[in-house]
Amino acid sequence: MNYSEEALKMHMNKKGKIEVVSKVKVESKDDLSIAYTPGVAQPCIEINKNVEDVYKYTSKGNLVAVVSDGSAVLGLGNIGAEASIPVMEGKAILFKEFAGVDSFPICLKTQDVDEIVNAVKLIEPVFGGINLEDISAPRCFEIERRLKKELDIPVFHDDQHGTAIIVTAGILNSIRLLGDKKIEELEIVINGAGAAGIAICKMLLDMNVKNIVLCDKYGILEENSRDINWAQKEMLKYTNKNKESGTLADAVKGKDVFIGVSRPKMLTSEMIKTMAKDPIVFAMANPIPEIMPGEAKESGVFVLGTGRSDFPNQVNNVLAFPGVFKGALECRASEINEAMKVAAAKAIADFIPDEKLSREYILPNAFETGVADAVAEAVKRAAVDTKVNKIEV
Repeated sequence: MNYSEEALKMHMNKKGKIEVVSKVKVESKDDLSIAYTPGVAQPCIEINKNVEDVYKYTSKGNLVAVVSDGSAVLGLGNIGAEASIPVMEGKAILFKEFAGVDSFPICLKTQDVDEIVNAVKLIEPVFGGINLEDISAPRCFEIERRLKKELDIPVFHDDQHGTAIIVTAGILNSIRLLGDKKIEELEIVINGAGAAGIAICKMLLDMNVKNIVLCDKYGILEENSRDINWAQKEMLKYTNKNKESGTLADAVKGKDVFIGVSRPKMLTSEMIKTMAKDPIVFAMANPIPEIMPGEAKESGVFVLGTGRSDFPNQVNNVLAFPGVFKGALECRASEINEAMKVAAAKAIADFIPDEKLSREYILPNAFETGVADAVAEAVKRAAVDTKVNKIEV
């Protein structure tokens, strides 16, 4: 099947992928008077008296804004607000299909940090959560930081944290298979120091991994690296503990794990052979990974994950973000914090029982039922434990 041609036909025939559907029927004068004027005035009055009642009388509590500026869409790059709409509509479908969460695309015709932050703050009354999507680094870090500080609802940049959650789950299950390593003992290389790479790095540091080396297109990130941005410079405080320098080939020597969020064919068979015994590789460049599965297997890789659905162990964010938001919304969390993300990763890893775990099945399939619910329950427990929930569940 030619997915590009079929997608174009479907989008044209359907005029997009989402629509607004009423929860109530308006088939009589009474129906109209209850759903709209004069009856609608009463919930307005109640919300005016107590703004928290907005969650009681409107759809806010199960509604997420999928916000993008079109600056880093899939592998297409900076294609702008209008061209990003099909992706954001698709994200809205995934929220609904996998977790029963309603969402709506908000594609902003600006790439100015202040304007994006202000726009999201202005629409906050309608939404129970904000999913930032396809916003380029390093602006995405500042936008998320400011919104988390200035809003009282969950803000989550899926390109960062969704990917980090799934990769962490995959690593947890890889070492569960190995049986002789703890996550904090792993020596890890991350190739790609943008939004996803830095978020993965931060999450693994939260899991107490002691030594992570970040690489960009020039090689190992260090104090003397060229074209280093403020976010990458900040990460140098916590990474590259042994002051390594050189190329990616230098970085992978003796390492247990390679994580690629970069470009095709960056990792070679020769590099893998210099890694530690039973290396774990997540090669997530799309559509062509940093190394193809056949070559990786021949080179001695213990577990390989990619971003593709036609290979085993797909790192698919749909395993994370629907359940994360479902849990956060159900307990009215004021934020999605690090403990909630770690809980989500562990829930995804634990979803696969010991007897089914294998080198080609370390992550659930995107269509396995129950994943979103398991993640949501774990997220809610973590929210309660860290006291960011506003209602008991």
